[in-house]
Amino acid sequence: MKAHFFVSLAALLAPPLMASEPVMFCERPLVAQPVAKNTWMVEGLKEELSASNCGHIGNQAFIATPSGVILIDSGSSPHFGEALKTLIAQHSSQPVRWVLNTHHHPDHFFGNAAFDEAQHLTLTTTRALMARDRDALIDNVERLTGRSLERSLIALPDAIEAGDITLGSYPLTLYAMGGHSGGDLVIMDHATGVLFLGDMGFYQRTAATAHTPGLQQWLEELSDLRALDARIAVPGHGPSAPSDTVLEQTAHYLTWLDQRLSDVASEGLGANHALTIELPDAFSTMALTEYEYTRSVMQLYPRYEARLLWGAPH
Repeated sequence: MKAHFFVSLAALLAPPLMASEPVMFCERPLVAQPVAKNTWMVEGLKEELSASNCGHIGNQAFIATPSGVILIDSGSSPHFGEALKTLIAQHSSQPVRWVLNTHHHPDHFFGNAAFDEAQHLTLTTTRALMARDRDALIDNVERLTGRSLERSLIALPDAIEAGDITLGSYPLTLYAMGGHSGGDLVIMDHATGVLFLGDMGFYQRTAATAHTPGLQQWLEELSDLRALDARIAVPGHGPSAPSDTVLEQTAHYLTWLDQRLSDVASEGLGANHALTIELPDAFSTMALTEYEYTRSVMQLYPRYEARLLWGAPH
């Protein structure tokens, strides 16, 4: 389905800021890394939410188009969103006209409020998850970062369907997936060959699996994404890299995790046994592997036990 969103020709008259002026957040400079022509990403820290990082753990990306800037994910707070807006202004005199949120986790959409003049868009399934979990997610961000959030500012984006879309005059293709969170938007820019994965892809940072409907679904969707033959991928966490490299690393870890949990459950052993393992060297370059593996065992193992020992459906 094609959707057309037209904007006025009136653009902001203020020129971009001098690129030499650092934009600071949480006592660290934010850096816009070039990914392709008129396309940048801002890489979050490969950490979990904490007071020391003020919540800046997820990636954002933006595309400067003649009709305005397209922002993909907005960070974990309105305060971060304001810093991000300042950074974007160093690279385009156009305002942010559209914000696309890839999924419902707070480090990807809580910054939307800083872009109140933009249209905020996400999948219908993602919007429903945002509505369901918003209050609990706000509580968790406040607890982990020690920073309060104004709840009224954490609004829900509008729903949009997957398919071809034109924002102003700029075409993108949206894919509806669900392997990571149950509602995952993946965006393909055919003009530059950039694939914006959200948290369907992690690179040099171990995948978080708390809300996955199932690792097999996630793996099947990663296989579908490989067929897009993108040039470069922007993951939800970690640096950009050739698309196959990002997708293969994510799939390698998830395949190993699925097999490990299946093997232990099939032997009738408990979750504590699943935890007693030396992690493969292949994952040694990835941040938070022990942390995320432990979380995955605690969150996912009961499903494997129920299915493989007691015959529960997938």
